[in-house]
Amino acid sequence: MGAWPIVAQLRRRREAADRCEPLDCGHRDPMDCHNEGHGPSPELIELAEHIEPGDIVALWAEAKSLFFAKDFPPYASKEWRELHPDDPRRLAGALDAAESWRKYGTEVTGWLNDALAVRTPIWQRRNRAELDKAAEPKPSHQLRATPGWPPVRVPGGNGRYLTYTYERGMAA
Repeated sequence: MGAWPIVAQLRRRREAADRCEPLDCGHRDPMDCHNEGHGPSPELIELAEHIEPGDIVALWAEAKSLFFAKDFPPYASKEWRELHPDDPRRLAGALDAAESWRKYGTEVTGWLNDALAVRTPIWQRRNRAELDKAAEPKPSHQLRATPGWPPVRVPGGNGRYLTYTYERGMAA
């Protein structure tokens, strides 16, 4: 399932917040506010202060070399999701998917929609008995001629045709 449900939930939350009246601080979503004020939380600021610009450059350079060496799991695969967020192979997989989408459009990345599609839980799907019942042969369709239509050839009827007659129409 990946991050798609989280993204969808965040999108719904933002859409709902846009429909609300603003809070006293001016924000519409309480998640935008924190005890110290507005804007990014102190935790995010502290985390950003510990990141050196060289770290980002090194991550990008390593991911780029892995991208060209094709030494990374496919984007959104199980192996890709198990990688640590700071692993350059994860970024290389994302770069590969983005580049494929840029070059070839959704034909190449159509699998991504399948990978991120919301699936019904297994307990809500049909069970074996229901599937067996659905697979049982159904009675064949009885052909009937329709008034105003030309005669209908009967499949496997050795050249027989069904033709509507007024008497047959009255009996049906």
